[in-house]
Amino acid sequence: MKIDILTLFPSMFEGFLTNSIIKRAIATEKVKIRIINIRDYSKDPHKKVDDYGFGGGAGMVLRVDVLYDAIQALKREDTKVILMTPQGETFHQRQASTLTQHKHIILVCGHYEGFDERILNFVDMEISIGDFILTGGEIPAMAITDSIVRLLDGVILKESRIKESFSDHLLDYPVYTKPKEFMGYPVPPVLLSGNHAEIEKFRQEKRVEKTRLKRPDLLESGVVVDGKANL
Repeated sequence: MKIDILTLFPSMFEGFLTNSIIKRAIATEKVKIRIINIRDYSKDPHKKVDDYGFGGGAGMVLRVDVLYDAIQALKREDTKVILMTPQGETFHQRQASTLTQHKHIILVCGHYEGFDERILNFVDMEISIGDFILTGGEIPAMAITDSIVRLLDGVILKESRIKESFSDHLLDYPVYTKPKEFMGYPVPPVLLSGNHAEIEKFRQEKRVEKTRLKRPDLLESGVVVDGKANL
């Protein structure tokens, strides 16, 4: 898989690409990630990429022609072009899974006041990571890239993904490690029993219980019967 990220601030991604799972995924060639400076596609002698908005108003607006040239220079026939914007569809786990099916993704990071609205004619979708405003699209692009890459085959153990939060409309089950008791709080005895059938039953019941308590909205997306989600 190939992910190209268009940004005005490439240095923001240095730590992101050189640590942990993302670093290993790149090293093992599970994914190729390129950070590309939007300014490289500006025809202005000073590499200017924005200007004042027509009609007035605060802030500078990213030019549509610069963004278009950048996208077209990178785009292939099978490319998915995604704009990072608070007006987009809120990102979720199922969307991350769907995006793994694309061989090439371009993530476009905005900054300043925003994009010239006409750029929407040249992208495939808009994505938001929540109903709040950030200074730019770089952090959302990192979050989305991380969520996609970890789902690629061979990046993390498949068993780690099967019943994690949001994989089937339920949150993940609680996990414990040493010490067996801490300040009066013990590890549930069933987890120490060695009875794998009972452990699995306990974990599934806890997933439903935790979801009902913390994220009941998720249960509205799937019907849970006898501790199992029928989707």
